[in-house]
Amino acid sequence: MTKTVTKPIQKRALATRDKLLTAAKDLISKESFEALRVEDVVRAAGVAKGTFFAHFKDKDALMEQIIGARMAELIAETAAAATPKDIPEMVELLLPLIHFMTSERYVFDVIVRHSGAAAISDIGPIATQFDEQIAIFARWAQKAPYRPDIAPELVGEGISAFFIQAIALNFCALNSRQALESRLTSYLDAWLCPK
Repeated sequence: MTKTVTKPIQKRALATRDKLLTAAKDLISKESFEALRVEDVVRAAGVAKGTFFAHFKDKDALMEQIIGARMAELIAETAAAATPKDIPEMVELLLPLIHFMTSERYVFDVIVRHSGAAAISDIGPIATQFDEQIAIFARWAQKAPYRPDIAPELVGEGISAFFIQAIALNFCALNSRQALESRLTSYLDAWLCPK
């Protein structure tokens, strides 16, 4: 009777995937997200190019994992903080996430491309983080005097939408004169405290 050895292969596959992710993160820390090349990742990880593609469809899929993981860390920190008492405090609490999302145009582009999913099977770490962020914003809406006329979930979705819009305009030459934090504060004031 032959014994099937699936667990060691799975462990080895996970170790290889971790090796690729670690190599990519190290290269990003030295260069940038955009400058990362698959060839450099496989060389640094000491694996064949085919091995990379066995774990990730392409560079974008690798970036979704790395960027999604960083977003998860930042959003967890945001969730652990006390509910902001006002809009300036809210914007201040969002600054670490804003700084990461605006660190490179490429990072923001990957985030936007992966922020939604066409099918349940397509939901990845970035889309998951958007859902978590909206849930945090909805909790803030329940604990603060914002928009009692609509459901907290809708308030959370609005905060998220204005958050992304403020960041997107930061990359637009026509609209980049206004500081991102100032634009976001204006949007949130109009959305959360309608006069």
